[in-house]
Parts: sequence; C-alpha cells; structure tokens
Amino acid sequence: MGPPVYIPEVFCGKIIRMNNSNLEVEGLTISYRITGPENAPWAVIMQGWGTNCRLYDGMAGLINDRFRVLQFDLPGFGMSDEPSESWDVEKYADFTVTLLDRLHIDRAMLIGHSYGGRVIIRLASRESLPFEISRIILVDSAGILPVRTTAQLRRQKRFKALKKLFDNKLVYFLFDEIIDDWKSRQGSEDYRMASPVMRGTLVKAVNEDLTSLLPAIRQDTLLVWGECDTATPIRDAHIMEENIPNSGLAVIPGAGHFSFVENPSLFAHIINSYLDAVSAGGGGESE
Repeated sequence: MGPPVYIPEVFCGKIIRMNNSNLEVEGLTISYRITGPENAPWAVIMQGWGTNCRLYDGMAGLINDRFRVLQFDLPGFGMSDEPSESWDVEKYADFTVTLLDRLHIDRAMLIGHSYGGRVIIRLASRESLPFEISRIILVDSAGILPVRTTAQLRRQKRFKALKKLFDNKLVYFLFDEIIDDWKSRQGSEDYRMASPVMRGTLVKAVNEDLTSLLPAIRQDTLLVWGECDTATPIRDAHIMEENIPNSGLAVIPGAGHFSFVENPSLFAHIINSYLDAVSAGGGGESE
C-alpha cells in the first residue's frame, strides 16, 4: 500500500510551511529539514517506504516545541538522490550514522514509520554506535517477516517458474510484448512504482526478518499501531512488544498503515501522553 497522495500541512493544529535544505553525503544530495529550538534535545524522524519526508511535517509539528526535529529523505526516497545500486537495510543504517555525524547529532530520540522502523531496529540492536539513542517510537513499523498462506506460496512458486522461463533469451525474443506486459503486472504497488535500483532495495528488505534483533534493543520503546494495518499487521506489533524488553503498545482503532494521518488527534494524544509521562518520571530528554 502506497502513502497518502496528499501532504498533511495541518496536523493537530500545527502548521508547517518551509523549504527543505540539501546536504551532500557519500556523494548523494540529501533533502532534509530541521525545526524546533536550537538548544532542545534532538528527535529524528525516519520515513516509510516510498514517502517524502514532508508527509511527516505534522508529526514534527507535534513535538518541535520541545525537540529539535530532523526530517530527511533517505537515498532513493522523496527528493534525495538515488544510490547507484540497491541498498539493504544495514546500508541505510550506516548511511544514517554518517548523516547524523555530519549534522553533529550525538544523542536523539528516534521515530520510525514502516521502513524507517527497520532502519531503527538495525541501529538500536548494534552493540555500539557513535551517537546515543535516548528512546524509540515505532509507528506501524516493518521488520517482521509475514506468514504466507498456502495460496500465496503457490503463487510465489508459479511466479518463479514463469520468471525463469521468460528470462530465456529465445522465449523473450519470440514473446517480448506478452512477457513485458506480464512483468508490469507483477509484485506489489510499491514494487511496480519503484525504479529498478529501488526494486532491488525493496526485495532485500521484505525478505529480511529482524525478529532476532529485537531483544537487543535496550532503549525504552513505544509502539503505535493502526488496528487495521494490512501492510504491517497488528500481529507484528505484538511480536515486537513481546521481544523488545522495555516496550509498550498503543493501538489506534480503525486505522491502517498510516495511522498518524488517519487519526491524527488520537496519535497526538498518545505521543503527548507518552512524552509527558517520560518527563514527569524524570526521564526528560534534556537530562
């Protein structure tokens, strides 16, 4: 499922209208924006697959009265340059480390939606990092390998058999138009809309199960999930809650994969309540 087609400039009473800045990192031009008080603790928002970081303007506006908020487009996302080859999640984690170093961020709360959650899980499960993760918020996060039904397994087996046949040069020469049409209708919407490089990136991501990394996450972690999410179903949220030692789950009834857009008022209430409780309990980010 792709992201909403509109940009939520108005979100829970907050309005953000500003242009992105650009920064060259590892030879790629990266689009980013920073809001919030200069001396406030950092929060970094990690985007979902195929989105523009502006989709998270409202999320940033929700917290940038108490945080210095970084939003950025990952390579191949939004307005940032596409890498020359397909990256796996580990490479995106390495890139994030480099970007935060360039921006002199040595401590931050990490907020990840969908694919961004994958990157955060990779980062937080490492034995050491050059920056400190103060706490984590995962929103409809990816990272759990889905359980495939018998019908899905049959379709996958049929697809692989046909792909092997159609990759034969003689067969393609004889039936190129038919084969091209068949290929254009395969895969998810995200896959079909992606460039060849990003298709490879997506394949690497969806075939990777990060469940074994979850117990290594040491930070306090809030999970926020849409009850009706079909891209990363609520089952995934329960697996994360069971495996991340210091975690809690808040479910948004009736919402799907973009729960923060679909029910912004409840999402805002959850985030504000959580951050207020952290502050009241002596776990303020500025400490």
